Amino acid sequence: VNGKNPIINHEYLGDEVVGKDVLIVDDIISSGESMLDVAEELKSRKARRIFIASTFALFTNGIESFDKAYKEGIFDRLYSTNLTYRKPELLNAEWYVDVDLSKFLSFIIDMLNHDQSLSYLIDPRNKINLFLKERGLR
Repeated sequence: VNGKNPIINHEYLGDEVVGKDVLIVDDIISSGESMLDVAEELKSRKARRIFIASTFALFTNGIESFDKAYKEGIFDRLYSTNLTYRKPELLNAEWYVDVDLSKFLSFIIDMLNHDQSLSYLIDPRNKINLFLKERGLR
């Protein structure tokens, strides 16, 4: 409604987060109010570090509320993709990490153009096994 999510209430139903690192994931950050509400609730429950991830960081109301929340220690980093336009002030924010999906997207386009299955790209097992093998953990 008017660019905002008409959420009446957030309720946390998860396990205890005292001293734990937490990842909050959402597909789109429009104003970001709901993500900051969740982060504040987790901090009040003594979460250690809070990381936020989003596919599309639109920030339709600007980044000021996130600047303030970061300075207050509400969250530690926000990760989002380069799949939409990001304003220069967002790209330069101390708390923002830009995730480049260009290579991944080019693989998807190439596989689709060659009528190949996307299963290999979507299934993380091979990448996890390679990661573990490179570190001598498997």
